[in-house]
Amino acid sequence: MYRERAARRVAGAVLWTRTVTPGGDGAGPAPDVLPDGCMDLLWTEGRLFVAGPDTHAYRPGISGATRFAGIRFFPGTAPAVLGVPARELRDRRVDLADLWPSDQVRRLTERVDAAHDPAAALESVALERGAAPPDAVLAHIVASLGAGRTVAQTADSAGLGARGLHRRSLAAFGYGPKTLARVLRLQRALALARGGVPLAETAARAGYADQAHLARDVRELAGVPLTRLV
Repeated sequence: MYRERAARRVAGAVLWTRTVTPGGDGAGPAPDVLPDGCMDLLWTEGRLFVAGPDTHAYRPGISGATRFAGIRFFPGTAPAVLGVPARELRDRRVDLADLWPSDQVRRLTERVDAAHDPAAALESVALERGAAPPDAVLAHIVASLGAGRTVAQTADSAGLGARGLHRRSLAAFGYGPKTLARVLRLQRALALARGGVPLAETAARAGYADQAHLARDVRELAGVPLTRLV
């Protein structure tokens, strides 16, 4: 069972929990995690780790009944909390002890283990590490690319040159603006299709050249057809 809610104290973040019981109560195995431009701080009993920005679908390897909780940061905001550029975590799952002092992580893990609401405990950790609202320029980049504007239009409206936009994007999002634009377009298409919009119309409204372009791009990023995702 998966549940999520908006974080109350970390702007733009989402708190989530998931209980996975393969072959048990119908929850089934954990689904593939699709690229979304975000990074997560995650907990499972006895472990804190980080999910970096994905460029393709990630398939969790899970066996047995397992509880997870996480805080999904608004795109571009996690590096300030974690203390490392996003590009260093691209397509990786990394133990928090590889990023922070091990004794500190051990204490934090024990604290989250003991919490009644592990997701809320992760939010507290993020606040203590200086979680803040998105930088205005980064928020503009996400909004502009998320609305389907081109990389050139986004750079111009953000007051950045092409190289400056690319450099800021690598550090904040883990990849360049073209990849971020593809990821955000995938999420637009998925939202439209799940809302019942026909695929040809979904392609046009999400910013693809045509339905075939939509199908190719979704398969490259998600590994399966859009109809299966829906």
